[in-house]
Amino acid sequence: MSSAACSRGGDGARQQAGRWPLERVLFALAGSMTLLSAALAELVSPWFLVLTAFVGANQWLYVLFGACPASLVLRGVFSLRSVLYPRQEAS
Repeated sequence: MSSAACSRGGDGARQQAGRWPLERVLFALAGSMTLLSAALAELVSPWFLVLTAFVGANQWLYVLFGACPASLVLRGVFSLRSVLYPRQEAS
């Protein structure tokens, strides 16, 4: 990670009292679901790889439009705020 990325992602990226920003939670959720689907595909059925494709599609939705189903739920339920798309928070 570059020093510029570290400086942007340091204390300035934290919301209130150590709360993670929306992007960090989405990244952790996507990584966890990808690992889970890979394990389930190996142990149970290869059809669990469809879950991996679904996670990837949602990541692209967030990149292209600034929102995906998981981000909408996390914003609504946990009141997480985006660091990358702050203007969308007003609407």
